[in-house]
Amino acid sequence: MKLLLAISVFFVSLFAESAESAAPEKIIGEGAFRYRLVPGWAKLEGLKVRNGHGLALDRSGYVYFLTDHPENNLIVLDPVSGKVQSQRNLGLPGAHGLTILDDGPRQVLYVTCTETHRVVKTTLQGEILQELPWPKESGHYADAKDYKPSCALPLPDGGLFVLDGYGKDFILNYGADGLLRQSFGGNAGGVPHWGPHGGTLDCRDPSRPSLILAMSDQHNLSRWTLGGKKLEEIPLPSTNPRCLKPFGEAWMMATIGDQWPKDFNRPGYLSILDEHFRLLVNLGAEAPRYVDGKLQTITADGTFRHPHDFAVGPDGSLYVAQFSSGDQPLLKFEKVK
Repeated sequence: MKLLLAISVFFVSLFAESAESAAPEKIIGEGAFRYRLVPGWAKLEGLKVRNGHGLALDRSGYVYFLTDHPENNLIVLDPVSGKVQSQRNLGLPGAHGLTILDDGPRQVLYVTCTETHRVVKTTLQGEILQELPWPKESGHYADAKDYKPSCALPLPDGGLFVLDGYGKDFILNYGADGLLRQSFGGNAGGVPHWGPHGGTLDCRDPSRPSLILAMSDQHNLSRWTLGGKKLEEIPLPSTNPRCLKPFGEAWMMATIGDQWPKDFNRPGYLSILDEHFRLLVNLGAEAPRYVDGKLQTITADGTFRHPHDFAVGPDGSLYVAQFSSGDQPLLKFEKVK
């Protein structure tokens, strides 16, 4: 009897493994923009991660993953194996935005923190080089707690734009010396609350660079001159853009879920946009549709859980950090060739 039971269990297990291996792979995207999930890539065993926030790659392709867990703010992973190379607590319980940039021969990180109300510049190992505290000198803030920076965007001259996306929605411009040069926006200046979560610099025309803001709960992108003049607003209904980054000749955008924060269970997706910020392809959602020039409602398919940031590797691999995602704070997708 025991022998028959063992044989039965063996064949059931063999059948299950065979069925699993025969299951078709899920491919997201379309055309030249197709990706395949790498299951279990991030080896985060034993590390506490509350929310996946910022994401960046260094020159060698290593993945820098920012979390808001007090024990593990900065985690560095091997891009191939997914194994953790290092981890560091930066003392930033509200760690949110992560930007990597060249600083002479080295690379450095800028990290924003909504809970300690500051921006820090660090080495790739997490050693703090410079701190930008709450901008009292701007005259916009009565107290540090009113300032909750969400993202830092470096300028070619060594300066920096800081987006106060969770505070009072001002855009603050710092010089390379860390001194405040200018500020604009805020509710009175045409930047509504729950707006400037992320963004990028558009330097395609060097003579007319502009700042593009991913306006999260406002469901749009907003373009500004570097001097603070609003140029245009690009409506993107059914999106909640959290970050926007160059993607070759196009752009890529992460949307956390169009009903956020009304429906915290609504999944998000990533989108590839053309040079005019028209959606071309959705990753993890149905294809974009335009009627009379207006973007129609988009339904996500559940591939992602609140994608918050992303980075693209030199081989085309896509890494995605996810907010409020349980056991999926960091994903990797291979480019399908």
